[in-house]
Amino acid sequence: MTTPPPPPASQDNPATPDESHRFPCEQCGSDYRYDPKNQTLTCDHCGHTDQINDGPWRATGLRELDFDTAIAQQLPEAEIEVTRISACPNCAAQVEFDPNTHAKECPFCASPVVVDTGENRHIKPKGVLPFGVDERSAHKDMSAWLGKLWFAPNGLKEYARKGRKMQGIYVPYWTFDADTKSNYTGQRGTVYYVTETRMVDGKSESHQVAKVRWRPASGRVQRWFDDVLVLASKSLPKRYTEALEPWDLSAMEPYQPQYLAGFRAEAYAVELQDGYTEARDKMDRVIERDVRFDIGGDRQRIHDINTSVSEVTFKHVLLPVWLAAYKYRGKTYRFVVNGQSGRVQGERPYSAWKIAGAVVVGLIIAAGIGYLAAQQ
Repeated sequence: MTTPPPPPASQDNPATPDESHRFPCEQCGSDYRYDPKNQTLTCDHCGHTDQINDGPWRATGLRELDFDTAIAQQLPEAEIEVTRISACPNCAAQVEFDPNTHAKECPFCASPVVVDTGENRHIKPKGVLPFGVDERSAHKDMSAWLGKLWFAPNGLKEYARKGRKMQGIYVPYWTFDADTKSNYTGQRGTVYYVTETRMVDGKSESHQVAKVRWRPASGRVQRWFDDVLVLASKSLPKRYTEALEPWDLSAMEPYQPQYLAGFRAEAYAVELQDGYTEARDKMDRVIERDVRFDIGGDRQRIHDINTSVSEVTFKHVLLPVWLAAYKYRGKTYRFVVNGQSGRVQGERPYSAWKIAGAVVVGLIIAAGIGYLAAQQ
């Protein structure tokens, strides 16, 4: 989807809406942050707390947007926002910054980032999955995960356990809903057995041999897809983000900027049309399973599936991830923690010394076994 040019700034469409992500404490004026443990806005300066749903920003229910309208660039202006972002020169992450930030370390790869003053015009988030795991718990989960890795360098484990600050990032995703109806043609296979006689060592032996009887099959399946999830970020390898699944999307809240207080948000880098293409691939795999089930029998052959898709809607949503990027002996190691469940994934480090030691021990054991065998 081609992003339309930004309109002139006005009170209704501010050029730096990031300012709405900062919320002054009503007691002392310092900034609130969202506290995952208590699910409140908390002031670290004076300890005052506030409930998100008590404020004038209380949101309405989650609402889908029409896909065709968005592709035609006809979404209402109220569904578009302008944010200030910076692109990391190393990993190309696009991270949203507040107006007072001038330089920062990239949370995705630990590279220095100089903030750009450019603006990014994009579709507003509709949903947010609030952090449920605080930084201390995320760090504990990551350290435990590292401790279970064989051959990981002790130095890296110790470096990680020293408690270097982790970054809480809301990672962008698309969700898609669609109604699908699929006509198919194929074949249903029924397995049957016949007795065949073979000569083995001059003797006749009978064997049961499986055969398949194929018959034409055709039909129609339909399925309503709800919240097909597609990563809208290019900053993290998919093998990491997919390993963080599953996400409990039933806990999704209508987007409110208060959930971002104290955290950062990444702008989406996968455009809506590309996200839908990936969602269709996921849908097609499910539809193929539905067709095989509908064909039935013992085996299935699918010749053709013709799917019509209607009522396509979508949401831009933000999911919580704790990030740690450690530079150890010239190499960057990245670890990600599911901010809802605490599930951990990351780059697996290896210690050459530990691997060499294991090889030596293995050779000693093998030599010992060989020596004992020779003595008998």
